Amino acid sequence: MTQAKHLWLLALVGALLALVSGCSSTSPDKRLLQYLNDKGFGNRYTGNAEDQNYVTIGDTITITDAFNQEINATARVDIDGTVVLTEIGAVHVAGQTRAELEAFLTQKYSPYYVQTKIDVRIQTAGKVYFIFGEVAGQGRKQFPGDLTVFEAVMDANPDAQTANLARTRVIRADPRDPLIIPVNLAAMMRGDSTDNVLIQERDIIYVPPTMIAEFGYFLADLMFPITNVLRQVASSIWIINGRGFGGGRGFNNQNNFP
Repeated sequence: MTQAKHLWLLALVGALLALVSGCSSTSPDKRLLQYLNDKGFGNRYTGNAEDQNYVTIGDTITITDAFNQEINATARVDIDGTVVLTEIGAVHVAGQTRAELEAFLTQKYSPYYVQTKIDVRIQTAGKVYFIFGEVAGQGRKQFPGDLTVFEAVMDANPDAQTANLARTRVIRADPRDPLIIPVNLAAMMRGDSTDNVLIQERDIIYVPPTMIAEFGYFLADLMFPITNVLRQVASSIWIINGRGFGGGRGFNNQNNFP
């Protein structure tokens, strides 16, 4: 085999190895697939709290029984979705609606009591929505129910100079069928409430900047390396002057010439 053919064969083998390694690196890791979200927002316990409230982590449930006062209890749902109750101990309640929980507890208490009439109240604390963008109050918010996007944005105090209310978006995340609802909140100021949609639990509201504000942010990002260097230089000069070099407060007057 000539030297040219030998080099050509080595190059071909190298290219094939690179192709195989590239394909293997892009294939999904089966260990990761089991952790990926495949439904809704990604929480374990989901539902429509406004249609039928359900128990989730952080909620507080109050249990009363018309015939057996010793059953009466108030408990906060722990991180594992359980509460500890008299007689029956730790029971898993997260994910159940009020009607489901009442039936579940009636069945649990039936071996201990001849007659029960259990009533459950759910004090919501684990239902939230999110808001980001040109608002002062960004982040996770308690979901009170019957909340419109206009109310949610106004509660978050949008910036009067930079918030583009006409291009607000409501995002309902889902791995298969995500929904993004464009909302013109500026139209509300003209009396048009068409886009004033009701917020649902775990909705994400985004208030984008105006074009002028976005251009200003772009310039600020563009100038950041320069302004950062100038800031460091100015800080260094201030420190040097403060220590007595080059004049300023720390300059030693005894070294001055008469």
